[in-house]
Amino acid sequence: MSKTDNFDVQSTKICVLCGRTDDCPEKYGEKRTYVEYNLTVHYYCLLMSSGIWQRGEEDEGVDGFLITDIRKEVKRAAKLKCNVCKKKGASIGCVAPKCKRSYHFPCGLQKECIFQFMEDFRSYCWEHRPVQVFIDKEPRGASQCTICLDLVEHLPVYTVLKSPCCKNAWFHRECLQYQALSAGIFFFRCTVCNNKDKFQKEMLRMGIHIPERDASWELEENAYQDLLHCYQHCDVERCLCKKGRDYNEPESKWEIKRCQYCGSRGTHLACSSMKSWEQNWECMECRSIFAKSGKYSKRKKRALAASEKTNGTPCLLEEPPPKSPRQSSGSSRSFLLQSPKIMCQNLSPCSHLEQPACNRVTVSPSPVMSNQNWSLRHKYLRQQRKEVCNILKELKVQVKTKPTRLNINAENIWSSALKGFRQRIFSPTNTIEVNFSNCKNRSKTNTSASKHHFFQVLMLHLQNSSLFEGSSGKNLTLDFQALKENLYFEAGKMIAVSLVHGGPPPGFFSKTLFKCLVYGPENVKPSLEDIADVDVAQTIKTIKYANSLSSLQSTLQDCCEFLTAAGCLRPVTALSDKNMLVNDILIYHVIKRIILPLESFGQGLKTLGVLEKMQMHPNVFSSILCHKPERLSAETVYNLFTIHSSSDVNKVEGADFWMGYLQDVESGDSVVTLEDILLFVTGSSYIPSIGFDPEPTIKFLRIRYPIGNRLLNCLELPRTKTYQQFKNKMELTIRNTLRDERDGFETYAELQCSSS
Repeated sequence: MSKTDNFDVQSTKICVLCGRTDDCPEKYGEKRTYVEYNLTVHYYCLLMSSGIWQRGEEDEGVDGFLITDIRKEVKRAAKLKCNVCKKKGASIGCVAPKCKRSYHFPCGLQKECIFQFMEDFRSYCWEHRPVQVFIDKEPRGASQCTICLDLVEHLPVYTVLKSPCCKNAWFHRECLQYQALSAGIFFFRCTVCNNKDKFQKEMLRMGIHIPERDASWELEENAYQDLLHCYQHCDVERCLCKKGRDYNEPESKWEIKRCQYCGSRGTHLACSSMKSWEQNWECMECRSIFAKSGKYSKRKKRALAASEKTNGTPCLLEEPPPKSPRQSSGSSRSFLLQSPKIMCQNLSPCSHLEQPACNRVTVSPSPVMSNQNWSLRHKYLRQQRKEVCNILKELKVQVKTKPTRLNINAENIWSSALKGFRQRIFSPTNTIEVNFSNCKNRSKTNTSASKHHFFQVLMLHLQNSSLFEGSSGKNLTLDFQALKENLYFEAGKMIAVSLVHGGPPPGFFSKTLFKCLVYGPENVKPSLEDIADVDVAQTIKTIKYANSLSSLQSTLQDCCEFLTAAGCLRPVTALSDKNMLVNDILIYHVIKRIILPLESFGQGLKTLGVLEKMQMHPNVFSSILCHKPERLSAETVYNLFTIHSSSDVNKVEGADFWMGYLQDVESGDSVVTLEDILLFVTGSSYIPSIGFDPEPTIKFLRIRYPIGNRLLNCLELPRTKTYQQFKNKMELTIRNTLRDERDGFETYAELQCSSS
């Protein structure tokens, strides 16, 4: 092999500017070899070199860098020593005035220098690099990087970048760089709010390289080929075609018709009793969505009219009509219409509410029917809460045994909780231990009871705080100070942590707030009940119930300033325009106005993956977020405990005393409550959404007095000859045990009264 050939081989391996053989396009840019020029160079090394400029056209030399200029730059750099590796060839210099540091591109990355891939491609050394401005009061906790979903600490370090447009968006630098290389200049934007211009400008300033090309997924050959294929499959419950569900014969009864809305479900014409291709057809998924939104009635009437023209053959995808008579809109059975599961099983998607008033048959519900439906509703919610319990247990797998201790001031729960959640060592995946720092009889407080009490009081504070407004079902408020202090994020984080770590179900979300979090605010239609501001509600009512065009215009004149601020002011030419106007005001006041708090609150709920599970199981999570916890009953407490016995439970000595005592407590014939019994055994006066771990048990032993083992959630009960003896021992022990603890734990209501 000649010397020239040997030089060619070496030049294909070593970059002439940095002297390295690394081939990592993500870090150093594309490594290019030009055999005809005996030249190999990293693209980024070339771009950032201080003594070279693009003097040629794009197709000349190396992307406009002339070969002669590159060789001159190599000679210039050969005289400069790198301040990092101490070797020659440092072609990049810091642009800060009076700074004489030089370094290779890889060495600069290693030393955390900033390279700006814009304008004149400036480089800054590790001492003079630009930094992001951090507000002194800005929380120093940790949040989820919305690209890799791992935790990122809120620290002013090189490896962490914060979004300039979203206060709660933090990223790993490495994640952002990979995202930028993949998305390109046309699709790289904030992953939270989709801001492009402001986000890109800041990221370029902080050294993120955004290539001027289309996104990688757009450049992939035949990437969208699958979208060109039409869906050809019959999805009805019972397909009549003998040649199979995938058989499609155009212009026949076995031609497949796709859903007119989603196009991702299909049916043979014959399988849905359709006479021609011109007839519209929609799948059950789309039909149920329209039924819930109230837009199904008109389409249903058209479908009924069309079916009368056929031979009356029912569509196999149609639900059977309800056999029970239609009830009035005031019926207590109406809650069933709000439940997708019950609706699909028991009721037709087209309810009686969609029929003309003249066709309705009004039946007044009897007390027996009302009680039965109330029982059904509770049974349904109970089932949903059991499912939530299982989902939360899946999330709790993330929690490690490593403890994090929260020191809580009993007189200022909120401030001390906020401080604890924001401390650098706090991690939601650690086991949480709570210590009340200034309660009476501190030595007698129990760790389990402290944690349960802490979460209970914290949820009560959030419910009554300035972050939420409304009476029972609450929506977020617009509090600029809370936004500035990032309190909405912290509130969401606290609720998520409480659910996974055994706290009580919040139960105060409005349906509108819940739907905004689960389905996105753009898919939610608020109602007048969501307005907490009395003046705004009165303005909307005046507009809504205006009975003439002149009175409507007069009302709009009176509230012109409000409508202008809301962006809802428009010319009104007909009385019917009021409906659209009311809708716009509701959307502005309930949703658009609080979009930043909602975004921040949602980011907090992402902690431990809670929001993702909410979006996957909305019906299940609404049972604990939008409904108050079920009041404890004797039956609930009895079923909560498992009686440990080698014989039949019904024959266990003392089991009948236990059930009788619970019934006495429920009826008020006792000095203790069902909550007291639960607190005595488990340290919690409520049943956590995630349930108890371990599950509560009962043992009947030959002991003098009952014992509540909170470590095992085990209630040890004495065997007595008479029920009165059993009751006396229970009340004496529970009352005296809890009296000491209550001296240590003042209730939240008392604290509020004393502070006010």
